[in-house]
Amino acid sequence: MDSRISRAVRLITASLVVIFAVSGLFAQDDADPNSPTPVLYTFADSARALAQPRRSFGRIEPSEIKPQAFQPGSRIVVYAGGLQPMEGEGANAYRVFAVDASGHQFRYPVLDVARRPNSRNVFAVTLQLTDEIRYWNAPEPDGDITVYLTWRGLSSNRVRLGLGEMGGKIKDEGLVRSAPLGSIAERPARTVEQNISGYRWAGDRLRFLEQATFGPTSALDNRIRRIGLRSWISEQFEAQYPSVGNAYPIFPLQPGTPPVLCDGGADDVPANCGRDSYSMYQPQTWFFREAFYGEAPLKHRVTWALSQMWVTSGVDVQQGRHMIEYQKVISNNAFGNYRNLMKQMTLNPTMGGYLDMAGSTRTNPNENYAREIMQLFSIGLFMLNPDGTVQVDTNGDPIPTYTQDGVNNLTKVLTGWSFCPQNQPTLCPNQAVGTVNYIDPMVINAAANQSNIANNRHDLTAKTLLSYPGATTTSLPACGNCTTFANVATYAGNSLDQAIDNIFYHPNVGPFVGRFMIQHLVTSDPTPAYISRVAAAFNDNGAGVRGDMRSVVRAVLLDPEARGDVKTDPNFGKLREPVLYATNILRAFNVRGVSTPQSDGYMYARGEFSGMAQVPFLAPTVFNFFPPDYGIPGTTLLGPEFAIMTTGTAIQRTNFVWRFIFISPPVPVAPPNAPSGTIVDLSDLQALSAADSTGDLLIEELNRRMLHGTMSEGMKTTLRPAITAYASTDTLNRARQAVYLIAASSQYQVQR
Repeated sequence: MDSRISRAVRLITASLVVIFAVSGLFAQDDADPNSPTPVLYTFADSARALAQPRRSFGRIEPSEIKPQAFQPGSRIVVYAGGLQPMEGEGANAYRVFAVDASGHQFRYPVLDVARRPNSRNVFAVTLQLTDEIRYWNAPEPDGDITVYLTWRGLSSNRVRLGLGEMGGKIKDEGLVRSAPLGSIAERPARTVEQNISGYRWAGDRLRFLEQATFGPTSALDNRIRRIGLRSWISEQFEAQYPSVGNAYPIFPLQPGTPPVLCDGGADDVPANCGRDSYSMYQPQTWFFREAFYGEAPLKHRVTWALSQMWVTSGVDVQQGRHMIEYQKVISNNAFGNYRNLMKQMTLNPTMGGYLDMAGSTRTNPNENYAREIMQLFSIGLFMLNPDGTVQVDTNGDPIPTYTQDGVNNLTKVLTGWSFCPQNQPTLCPNQAVGTVNYIDPMVINAAANQSNIANNRHDLTAKTLLSYPGATTTSLPACGNCTTFANVATYAGNSLDQAIDNIFYHPNVGPFVGRFMIQHLVTSDPTPAYISRVAAAFNDNGAGVRGDMRSVVRAVLLDPEARGDVKTDPNFGKLREPVLYATNILRAFNVRGVSTPQSDGYMYARGEFSGMAQVPFLAPTVFNFFPPDYGIPGTTLLGPEFAIMTTGTAIQRTNFVWRFIFISPPVPVAPPNAPSGTIVDLSDLQALSAADSTGDLLIEELNRRMLHGTMSEGMKTTLRPAITAYASTDTLNRARQAVYLIAASSQYQVQR
């Protein structure tokens, strides 16, 4: 690597993990999406927080408060301004972080936020000085700590607070004192001009496209600027999927044992049969074509997210066609109803084979799918409040959602279902001789000899279902008339529907699904208030319908915590997972094939992404590439994607950008597995570089395109000499240098 680049890379990327640790009503198409910035009030002569013990709140006016220290565990009141909470937005929308003199970060629970009587813009924030994450031991009460408030992804000023005693190593330098109490201006009302304008907030448009697609493009940005976010989402709900020209790759089902001469040139064996049938080549190639060029990017993005909840994997799934049939179930329900997704996925043969339900019988039950549909796909391990926080018992222990006995009973409900067989052509129109049917839904007693009812494979005994407040059906009776296979099928089908309803109506499903979708689209560690609003949309779409995924997607993407040009909370956002990291970069620079408009992308899907620990359709386990509850070591934050961020994968991410930007073409034409190669186009950046020898025009364009205007001045200062190290006439390498350094930086790798 060029030494001029190497030094700049080290300067920019050294703190990748650290930087991660470190709005009114739901945004309307014509409404300003930017929430006001919160402010913590301080004493007039310092950056010390204006704070008082909770017990004195209401008896001592803010003007009478004297500076003092507070004991760990005590409840105190601090004063904030610049807030405009919407109806129902309470304490769980806010977070208070503290940093001690050693640099350890803590999070203090916010117990109440209330507007002071007769004060239009002064809010009393009650918090408890107890670390709610408990990652570190509580700081010793030996002096001042730094405190700041966050709300909707925005951070207040940082102020001092005495813990145990005042004074110590933390000084006012670098902290920000507030304006006089109550002087923080309210946000101005929207004007008539704003009401009739298009969606003109360029930063938020690009942020939205990072959340809702596989990367912004100028065409998508222009479309949203014209019609607005809500209209674009509605338009996407009706878009054809897969896109025209990129139909699902449909190859015939093959035998479970590959032909001896597969790819060996035998006349009766298809060419490339190993690649096309017995690998994930075709699903991966189709996936990247849709990600790069598809006309329904929102459905593709939501489907990608759901496929990381409802996981199957080519590690165990043998054929690409099997994976495509599973993918169809997810995409068909991505904008449908979650209950339908649960039912169809339960009977999907790919899932049935992957989690062993297809082989589960009353005499040999298998609990894999029964456990995972609860733990991973719907309700999780512990009872949740509507805002996603964990419910605890009187001892402070989490309350389980189910027991092993519950798993055993659900397993009984799921026995007897298996692959659709040849002897039932009406139910199984896609069965092919010599193959297992991975296309049609599984059926009850599929392989049983139905001449004797004793061969029945479905459990006919009584079962107990989940019991929770509001549950309508908590048990299933034994079958009283199962003397024929037809009666068994009716009983098994009814039992399955009731069991799925029992899970679907569990109060955990809304916050469980809501948090997952927020994490995969917007931010890794959403506030409980955000989760609560999305869960409410899951529970009722406004027309009394539960599980409407269109309502969920709207709620996730249009929430005030998601929207806004800039997010200043250092803990907001998500590390771009490898697939999204790559597609966002390549889409920004007109990714295409070397000799054709579209590329197959398979070579780097298998090579580049394996090094980054995320190859599509090859998750290592049913727990996905990374778990949703992964906490970043040394911080108070959830950061699922950081579970696969290691020294090796971090280097591979940088190498990926290097190859695609500096090597042309990085994926050359190499039939049959890379028939068209893959390149990017930097010609427009070369023109900017030629027009301005200082590099500033180039930097500002990339600031807009890649960082939606949020590039720090420090990064700009670092970039200028790295760019101008190349001669002004070498416009291509100047453009390459700038793109590479930005894409490799922590500011870009964390989607904010």
